[in-house]
Amino acid sequence: MLVRMTHEPDPRRWKALAVSLTAGFMGLLDVSIVNVALPSMQAGLHASSGGIRWVVSGYALAFGLVLVTGGRLGDAFGRRNMFLGALAAFVITSALAGAAPNETTLVIARLAQGVAAGMLTPQNTGLIQDLFRGAERGRAFGMFGAVVGISTAVGPILGGAIIAVFGAQDGWRWVFYVNVPIGVLAFALALRMLPRSEKKQLRISSEIDFVGIALLAVAVLGVLLPVIDSDSGGFKQLWWLFLVAAVFGFAFVRWERSVVRRGRSPLLDTRLFTETPGYAAGAAVGALYFCGFAGIWLVFAIYFQQGLGYSPLQSGLSVTPFALGSAVSAAVAGRLVPRFGRRLTVTGLAMVAVGLLAVALLAEVVPPSASGWAFAVPLVFAGVGGGMVISPNTTLTLECVPVRMAGVAGGALQTGQRIGTAIGTAVLASVFGLVLGRGYPLALTVALGCAALLTCGALTLAIAELRARRRRASEDEREARRAETSAADVHRS
Repeated sequence: MLVRMTHEPDPRRWKALAVSLTAGFMGLLDVSIVNVALPSMQAGLHASSGGIRWVVSGYALAFGLVLVTGGRLGDAFGRRNMFLGALAAFVITSALAGAAPNETTLVIARLAQGVAAGMLTPQNTGLIQDLFRGAERGRAFGMFGAVVGISTAVGPILGGAIIAVFGAQDGWRWVFYVNVPIGVLAFALALRMLPRSEKKQLRISSEIDFVGIALLAVAVLGVLLPVIDSDSGGFKQLWWLFLVAAVFGFAFVRWERSVVRRGRSPLLDTRLFTETPGYAAGAAVGALYFCGFAGIWLVFAIYFQQGLGYSPLQSGLSVTPFALGSAVSAAVAGRLVPRFGRRLTVTGLAMVAVGLLAVALLAEVVPPSASGWAFAVPLVFAGVGGGMVISPNTTLTLECVPVRMAGVAGGALQTGQRIGTAIGTAVLASVFGLVLGRGYPLALTVALGCAALLTCGALTLAIAELRARRRRASEDEREARRAETSAADVHRS
């Protein structure tokens, strides 16, 4: 008698997803929410501009450094254990950042908070791979994609609202304190909802690739450090770190291949990029899209607050149309992935590029006093496109990844996005600053034109991946027909 082995879904999987995404939202939100609070922070602590800059940069740096390591640790020790530990650390470090008495303490707390967030984020993709199958996985990744996109877009809005409510002097503290009650509630719910991890007998020396961790950390640091310090001459002073990053990146790939050949557990199995269909292309699309997408929020904040005299809250509300469009389309697009596949990403990238170019044009022809309203329609259009990019791309990139590598694959995908965010923000801010002498409208136009150009680069990669998918589908179909013909010949004989 044949017994069919089926995947028995966890009845609490959707509740578990809601809890994990709530925690993931906090970590990703803290990438952008702090930007609007920097003036309040500097005034409240009497801090230097360099120290305050590291409040933002240090978080992004620590976040990006540990993503892949966090994914691997989740694969090795269990998603639930890593999720609970990282969430507890994030809540504690958020409280420490809010209570910081001086600039140095705040920077240290933000570095620790970034490490906790980087350990927490890859557990989301790992849990989705563990708990969901088939069409449900597409819906779950759609929700995760919505969280990634919306957290970046609504950060300025929430930050501005918190400053408006609690005042300019100490309002910045509540940007961090707000994580504490939400995190405590999420931790309590996670204890009940998240499935217990299978107990494993692990040998630290063989399961955890410490050499790989060190090599990758230096490579990522070499890319991110000059980029996040670019506004104070990072490119000129630290350009040599890019060479260091290239050397250590090459050494990391060679080392990981040797680890696989020896039959041990690598930090990042390079076969993800060479043998997993669609993973390398999807990761590249995500990284390049975030180069163009993530940098526009700083540019908009400078334009609205410094150029037009908007308050932080008004500035955040001016970009709300993008966030709303992205929220709606991301949830819908996640359900449409099985039907339309990579075509969703291609369509979404084209919409983002067109929307940004429309805003760039309007900045030159519309009076500055009317820009907030004039930008609304193209920002909604671009936001709808953005929601069609992140969710489907995440699903399509990870769909063929083995469950045992889900955490590290998600971490690597997020690392590319964080590097893209850092590079895009630095590039667009630098372009904006170079043109600013000729007026804020022209500076915005040129910066958004660069963002649209980067988005078109991601669009080109997505089109190439769509064609590759079609070729693979045609080859699979021909192979199936040959198998059917051979079976029929055997039957007749």
